Amino acid sequence: MKVATVQFQHVAGDVTANLAVVKGYVARAAAEGVELVLFPECCLSGYWHLRNLTRAQLVEVGQNVPNGSACEEVSRLAETLDITIGVGLLELSGDGVLYNAFFVVNADGTWVNHRKLHCFVSEHMASGDSYTVLDTPSGVRLGVLTCYDNNIVENVRATALLGAQILLAPHQTGGCNSGSPEAMGLIDVDLWEGGDARYEELKQQCNGEKGRGWLLRWLPSRAHDNGMFLLFSNGIGRDDDEVRTGNAMIIDAYGRVLVEALEPREQMLTADLDLTLCERATGTRWIRARRPELYCVLSENTGHEEETRLVRFEHLRPDTPSGGAGS
Repeated sequence: MKVATVQFQHVAGDVTANLAVVKGYVARAAAEGVELVLFPECCLSGYWHLRNLTRAQLVEVGQNVPNGSACEEVSRLAETLDITIGVGLLELSGDGVLYNAFFVVNADGTWVNHRKLHCFVSEHMASGDSYTVLDTPSGVRLGVLTCYDNNIVENVRATALLGAQILLAPHQTGGCNSGSPEAMGLIDVDLWEGGDARYEELKQQCNGEKGRGWLLRWLPSRAHDNGMFLLFSNGIGRDDDEVRTGNAMIIDAYGRVLVEALEPREQMLTADLDLTLCERATGTRWIRARRPELYCVLSENTGHEEETRLVRFEHLRPDTPSGGAGS
């Protein structure tokens, strides 16, 4: 199965402009024989600026899923070009609730909407409460987890247990202060704005511990430990007052990086996936040795759990460093 993942810099709040970029990449992917193309979290609405918007302003940017104009255009594109497309957006539900949503639609019109399970960017937005899988027309089962959702290992395992062979992992991350001193760090926006004169310095930081280095500590394990392929898409470039590091990659069921973006610029990566690898992958075999009767502790409240927003923004207390968009 030929797949693609895209990293690009969205325009904050401009669904029309961002959709135009998506259309261009989808047309290119289809021309190259790609069956599935993945775009970043909130790539249609923009992301980090959402934290500064009032509820009324968020509602203006929000789209209905699947009947809003943006989703309808993406659906038509999928049908016309015979391709599966995944895009991120701000959803305004029929009952007026706002979600960080990820819309995946097949060429035959079947679709799913994953509502981010650990939404924290705005107090006006809710978190989803269910896992998401979708079968492609060729019978490949996709799972979806958005950004922070992938940090929680239980989410990835649950998605694997639902039969996912490919995990779609759209992000807006890298280049921020997560509050963990040895995790990723902020990148000066002047590096992105500095053009060719500062390109090599920007590249070094995006591929170092503030981006790629941090990701490679944990992301491949999500694929390896669950015997799934993983498509990682991310923003690149300035996102309000932070810099997304890109680092888009495709990882196989053994946790090996098949292809990755090493240049901090907009681009699309493709790879041919041998899905038969899932059948005997290490993670697949490990899952067969599970002992569910031992795992009751995983569903018990320890008393230390907090809402994701509280955990993510504990840095904003006066005695701690300020936080950022990613994990």
